[in-house]
Amino acid sequence: MSKRFDVLREIERLDAERDHQRIVHLSFGYEFPWDSIRALEIALYRTYCVPTISALLDRTGEFRERTQQRYDDTSLIIAEMCKWGYESGRGKEALERMNWAHGHFKISNDDFLYVLSTFIFQPVHWIDAFGWRKTSRNEQLGYYYFWREVGKRMGIQDIPPSYEAFEQWTGAYERDHFRFAETNQRVGTSTRDLFAAWFPRIFTPIVRYSIYAMLDDSMIAAFGFPKPLPLTRPLLRASLKLRGAFVRWLPPRREPHFFTDSRNRTYPNGYRIRELGPPRLVAAEQRRTQETP
Repeated sequence: MSKRFDVLREIERLDAERDHQRIVHLSFGYEFPWDSIRALEIALYRTYCVPTISALLDRTGEFRERTQQRYDDTSLIIAEMCKWGYESGRGKEALERMNWAHGHFKISNDDFLYVLSTFIFQPVHWIDAFGWRKTSRNEQLGYYYFWREVGKRMGIQDIPPSYEAFEQWTGAYERDHFRFAETNQRVGTSTRDLFAAWFPRIFTPIVRYSIYAMLDDSMIAAFGFPKPLPLTRPLLRASLKLRGAFVRWLPPRREPHFFTDSRNRTYPNGYRIRELGPPRLVAAEQRRTQETP
């Protein structure tokens, strides 16, 4: 019978650089399946605070017209890589699909680099604050090496050479680039309303204020959102910490669970990785394939 800290012990026996794909699989799939999804939602929200990033998202119209699909496509691609790794099979196919989608747009290296950084540090920040245990050093390094290698395969240049160097770079980037823009607000509002739509309408005000409470002051300013009511942040944080404390006493998970393993709102009957992406681009790709002799 497995014990509560068996997975952590396995993670600690692994080499963070060599075995980073296994570490991410164990950490996200067994230890923190719910927390990792919430953390990556906050990670995506942070990227919307950068006007150059939000302007691109706003210009495509996808976040206004197909917010749920954009959320699902992004989450599915990330989850496929975290579940299977990025070197072969479905994980490699997901990485190639992500590169295919990005290849249709002009995105600066620094913006790519910042988005990559959020996938490393936001899970650490969330789990350390609200998880049933804190991340270990080996997990943190595993996240770094995992996304560093994904970044290399995305063609991202100048990835900082260590976890600490990347964390410092990320802080400086946010200080220099987080600022209010109407495109931030439009993309942030669409995503906020998407999250609220997952609950009965009577809870909409509560969900909205809960989202505001999960954003730090620099993010609130960048979105132009109202500051949360004084007690909202401490109450929400306390409830999340209480959840983590409760999970600590549950039996350990025997099977991994990723975002891909839950019923999907956009694709309730399943999906094919090669068909993920903006419908306009998918349709154009399919036409080219049909026309090719």
